[in-house]
Amino acid sequence: MDKPRVNTIFLDIGGVLLNNGWDRGLRKLAASTFELDFTEMDERHHLTFDTYEEGKITLDEYLERVIFYEQRSFSPQDFKEFMFAQSKPMPKMIDTMKELKSRYRLKIATVSNEGRELTIHRIQNFKLNEFVDFFISSCFVHFRKPDRDIYRVALDTAQTLPENVVYIDDRMMFVEVARSMEIKSFQHTAYESTLEHLEKYGLVL
Repeated sequence: MDKPRVNTIFLDIGGVLLNNGWDRGLRKLAASTFELDFTEMDERHHLTFDTYEEGKITLDEYLERVIFYEQRSFSPQDFKEFMFAQSKPMPKMIDTMKELKSRYRLKIATVSNEGRELTIHRIQNFKLNEFVDFFISSCFVHFRKPDRDIYRVALDTAQTLPENVVYIDDRMMFVEVARSMEIKSFQHTAYESTLEHLEKYGLVL
């Protein structure tokens, strides 16, 4: 029997197409830049960040809980501009996805855990909508990885079967959950190894 043809790629955004939008390293940098107590900031972050990523509070509300619960010498706008400025592209991965999409007539969907304002900034600033067909972000669908429902939404939106999808994520747990749903999945650790994985599924540059 022939192998099912891959017609869709699911991708994480942070750690695959771009750097992570607001990870521990960036929070440490923010604490240093704005002279904040990182331990207190990080504890407050963990208490409410899931709620922000699920689209249930705004970025302003998140910052009010985590940073601006007391008077600061800088404004929320200053802090947001700092957050947005930390996003960086992974050009080789972006170019590869564009090339594969064109060569194999693939659908491309992102499946990511990110808050709304960061997601929209990153989509627009790096022109991800020029090659991504669907953005299945936790803030839009109100499910977060590793909840299986976010993958089901992605499959339903793309109107494809699990065996026709290749999924790339930098977090192994999320890869394992997708594999348990019979989605071909692998962990992105380096550009070269990702190309090797893609070749196994017939996606050759």
